[in-house]
Amino acid sequence: MSNILEFPSREKQAYAYLTDQLGSLLRDKGADDVLIAHATELLTKVYGDLQGDSDFSFSVSLPNGLDIDEVQQLQEEIGSGIEALRQHHHSIMIRMAAQLLLTELELFQRSRD
Repeated sequence: MSNILEFPSREKQAYAYLTDQLGSLLRDKGADDVLIAHATELLTKVYGDLQGDSDFSFSVSLPNGLDIDEVQQLQEEIGSGIEALRQHHHSIMIRMAAQLLLTELELFQRSRD
C-alpha cells in the first residue's frame, strides 16, 4: 500500500478555509479591504501561536515488574487522557483566540473612524 501525501496539508487547507470564511463574513458585514487584510494578519498570528502552543511532551516512569500488556494498557490510557485534555485545551484556546481577534478588529475599526 502506498502513502498518500496531501498538497496542501490539512492544516493549510483548514487555514485557507478559515481565512476565506472570515473574509466572506466581514465582507457581508460591510468591512473594507483594509479591515479584512488586518483581520487576516491577526488570524495568521493567532493561528501560528496556537499551533506552536499545542506541541508538548512528558515522560512517565513505570514501576519495574509490569508485563508488556500492562505497559501497553497504561500507554493507551495515558494517551487517551492526554488527547482528551489536548482537545479540551484546544477548544478553549480557539474560543479565546476568536474573542481576542474580534476585540482587536473592533479596536482597529474604531481607531480608523
